[in-house]
Amino acid sequence: MVGMAIRDVVRAGAFTRIYDPGLGESEPWYINDHTIVRAAGGRWHLFGITHPEPADPFDETEFAHATADDLFGPWTKQPSALHVDPDYGETHLWAPFVIAAHRRYYMFYAGGGTDRTAAAINLATSTDLFHWARTRSGPLFQDGYDARDPMVARVGDQWVMYYCATSEPAGGHHVVAYRTSTDLVHWGERHIAYTDPTKGTEAGNTESPFVVQDNGWWYLFIGPRPRYVGTDVFRSDSPFRFRIGDKIGHIAAHAAEVVHDDHRWWVTRAGWGQGGVHLARLSFPPPRDPHAVNAVPR
Repeated sequence: MVGMAIRDVVRAGAFTRIYDPGLGESEPWYINDHTIVRAAGGRWHLFGITHPEPADPFDETEFAHATADDLFGPWTKQPSALHVDPDYGETHLWAPFVIAAHRRYYMFYAGGGTDRTAAAINLATSTDLFHWARTRSGPLFQDGYDARDPMVARVGDQWVMYYCATSEPAGGHHVVAYRTSTDLVHWGERHIAYTDPTKGTEAGNTESPFVVQDNGWWYLFIGPRPRYVGTDVFRSDSPFRFRIGDKIGHIAAHAAEVVHDDHRWWVTRAGWGQGGVHLARLSFPPPRDPHAVNAVPR
């Protein structure tokens, strides 16, 4: 980003807390990886990892659910959307991502498992965003190390699921992997959209991948980079290829999610010790050429 003008980078404005899961509880709670989706009637729904402070990721066994008529709230806490199911092979519930398609809602999430080199990415569906049912066939696929944080975007005539993993199931470079589907249930072989120079097994700096298109460019958000509350943004002319040199922005956020409300872009932050979910305006650079057209993922 050296030498770039301010207008040529991805930026976030000031963050405002929109939801505190600890309100009404006897102890503080956190929201970590989360998702925000708008129902057909216009109401917003928030789902996310939740647990009392302090952090205990392998005891994260339920998904928070809250609703609001406006992104800035007030948000109303709802009963948990999903609880861990050991009989389904789940050891925890991490990082839900929800989209609307085919007259229903699809929740993709990381269910773990006893083998962290073959962690499960699972799917539950709903018709009303309140009642969820897991797919009877079991996990969509398994990958490692601790494959997690699924995010799904529409690219052309197919769906693309991005998630974080390592270059080899037992460890290696931290990567953003992706798979494609035409029906949101059957997913193809793994490909790599981004490979980081860093190596490891557990939590790495390619977590919480989020991919959006704006003004003819594709943007990848990942973190924590370089610290817990930090997300780097990369830009590419392809949704399937991002490189370390493509960095075009940094946002002071953990588990950043990008939200579009038909008029503006927003970005969230959350995480352990962060006091809930926060929201800020998000701005992208101008179009790559005068003929580029804004494209919001379907």
